[in-house]
Amino acid sequence: MFKKTFIKMQRKLSSTILISLAAVSAGISAPALAQNNFPNKPIRLIVPFTPGGVTDTSGRLIADQLSRRIGQQIIVENKPGASGNIGSAMVANSEPDGYTLALGFDGTMVINPHIFSNIPFDTIKDFAPIGKIGDTVLILVAYPKFEAQTLKEIIALSMQPGKTVNFGSSGIASPQHIAVELLNQQTGSKLVHVPYKGGGQAMIDVQAGVIPLVYTAVAGAYPYIKSGRLNAVAVSSKERAPSLPDVPTFMESGVPNFVASGWVGIFAPAKTPRPVVDYLNKELNAVLSTPEVKAKLETLGITATPGTPEQFSSEIASDLARYGKVIKEADIRAE
Repeated sequence: MFKKTFIKMQRKLSSTILISLAAVSAGISAPALAQNNFPNKPIRLIVPFTPGGVTDTSGRLIADQLSRRIGQQIIVENKPGASGNIGSAMVANSEPDGYTLALGFDGTMVINPHIFSNIPFDTIKDFAPIGKIGDTVLILVAYPKFEAQTLKEIIALSMQPGKTVNFGSSGIASPQHIAVELLNQQTGSKLVHVPYKGGGQAMIDVQAGVIPLVYTAVAGAYPYIKSGRLNAVAVSSKERAPSLPDVPTFMESGVPNFVASGWVGIFAPAKTPRPVVDYLNKELNAVLSTPEVKAKLETLGITATPGTPEQFSSEIASDLARYGKVIKEADIRAE
């Protein structure tokens, strides 16, 4: 009897050891094995802005579609403040279990670290990128009666002695502001920034001729371009905007290698188990690949960009370096 019991114990122990060794050889940790039932409760998606903007709307669209795929509700919570820093820091300091995520965009993740002296998170160290939702196409638009209507004409006019060519954006250190400063540095143009507290008033003023130019997202400018109230000068994405196929890119307009698009993506806290990151990335990519979601994002001026966490991480690191250089040279600081 004792011998049989001893043999059973040996077999059980050997089985346990074999399973553990297999997990180690496969690079799977004990916490990862515990995540096999993920997700088993609702997930929070923190949007660090007020409801209603393009970033918030895109986040809600993705949350809804992901909820249907994973069988758990993704609850969107708006936590605005400090240009997105408050909500983003909440996620950075959350439990890294995949149940608290952040909706991040380039302004918060790669611009804010260079303009705030005491930012409460480190983009590289405190977050695990899940994946990019898409690129926001940005466009330079002009008052139709302005004397310069092409990008070449605008750049040349801004460089003439005694000429001041203003452009409006949604605010100091906004992605639009940074992009035009990059244009100034790359071409020698002297476009002068006029910051607005939000893009709405800037759009009103450019249509009235108060300012000649506004650099903004395609989604916000589209109806005014179609109605003839604004002239579309150029988009700064790599490819032409699907919604405005007749509008050239900055590169086609004579500025080589100039690409300045915004982006929006999903982040988890650092140290989130890799199986959880991979699972969420796979489901996000599946959502982004559906014609329905692609079309809805396009109406927001966002081009869906499925990809890996590594691709997103690489882009983030590149943008941090590129925009940091622009911001330092232009001496841009938070208000």
